[in-house]
Amino acid sequence: MEIIAGTAEALPAGMLFDIARYRYRVFVERLGWNLQTRGGTELDQFDRKDTCYLVARNAEGETVGTARLLPTHRPYLLACVFPQLLGGLPAPRTPRVWELSRFAAVDFGARDASLRDPYGSSTALELLAAAMRLVAEQGAQRLISASPLGIERILRRAGVSAHRVAPPVLIEGQHLFACYMDVDKNWRPREDRRGEMTG
Repeated sequence: MEIIAGTAEALPAGMLFDIARYRYRVFVERLGWNLQTRGGTELDQFDRKDTCYLVARNAEGETVGTARLLPTHRPYLLACVFPQLLGGLPAPRTPRVWELSRFAAVDFGARDASLRDPYGSSTALELLAAAMRLVAEQGAQRLISASPLGIERILRRAGVSAHRVAPPVLIEGQHLFACYMDVDKNWRPREDRRGEMTG
């Protein structure tokens, strides 16, 4: 597996379209989220020139994971769309905190069901490690994310230093919460007794 990082302009030709198509398959078709789409793709107002992306690709060159990273001193999803997840606290607006959004790692061609889990696979944990390295290089100390409640358990099992911003909120039938993650550029997922990554 390889992980490619960059803005839309820095990514290889056609990769932003691949990201948008992959996000549509994961978030709209699989998870049933109500998002604005166009022609089987999903992009929103936070997919800008300054947006950083991570793309995980398998040995066949297929996209098996994506993540979007935005510095919070510019408009971002949690502050603009889900401020209720902050429990009345002000949204962070600093280059030291970056938002992690549109995060998923689903290998649609995998026979192993664990590789089709959008958040808990080893690919997801590798993407998270890459996200931490990328934002650490930009001077960030924390990530913040609006996430389904089940992510909290995955982060804890993986050894991520994560903290709820406020209690979870029910939105469109799903419990979501805002979560801070301390950035550690050297973080690696915990290994279980067999030497495999947990999650």
